[in-house]
Amino acid sequence: MRSRLLAELLGTALLVTVVVGSGIMAQTLSPHDVGLQLLENSTATVFGLAVLIVVLGPVSGAHLNPVVSLADWWQGRRSGVGLTAGELAGYAGAQVLGGIAGAVLANAMFDKPAVTWSTTDRASAHLWLGELVATAGLVMVIFALTRSGRTAAAPLVVGGYIGAAYWFTSSASFANPAVSIGRAFSDTFAGIAPASLPGFILAQLIGGVVGLVLVRGLFGRPATGSNAIPKPEDENNRKEPAHE
Repeated sequence: MRSRLLAELLGTALLVTVVVGSGIMAQTLSPHDVGLQLLENSTATVFGLAVLIVVLGPVSGAHLNPVVSLADWWQGRRSGVGLTAGELAGYAGAQVLGGIAGAVLANAMFDKPAVTWSTTDRASAHLWLGELVATAGLVMVIFALTRSGRTAAAPLVVGGYIGAAYWFTSSASFANPAVSIGRAFSDTFAGIAPASLPGFILAQLIGGVVGLVLVRGLFGRPATGSNAIPKPEDENNRKEPAHE
């Protein structure tokens, strides 16, 4: 469990470092073109997220997101597959701490104060709707891959979805409470004012519920053992199919 918590802390920290750091770099390289800044920021995030899923997936499942962990616990709470309540608490705590550490690291790398509270106000109903849509889509994508047995495609598909959602949602797709909290610690391109966090996080939680409802509608009630992100030990103990 310690290795899994370390993976979630490290992975979320590096994810926020990628998001915040590439945002700072984008502001530096393209100071007068917000569209180009968003392209640079989203491109780095797509590649960074894909790499983190590949590297850390075998250790912890690479949730890197309290909403994903909460959905994993909810899906598997009756069958015993997926996170337990205690593991959920550990994952969420590690993810939030990692998100904060990632923002501090990005600030330090670009010679900015370690903590500078963001002043970017994102408290509007249309942005909350964007977060709901972004998070619902993310949860639907992840658990659709799980239910269809295609988790090997997660780095490409999840990274691709987040990259697209940067552009088609009004909120630029935070879709992650831990990342949202981390981004409040940097007053840069990717930041969010602390006062805007409650609305974003509530929208993300609602989006997670919507995503699970969509998965249920698409795939029906999950069979025992197929309703959660496989744990690393489940993958290691899975027998290979017999060959003719």
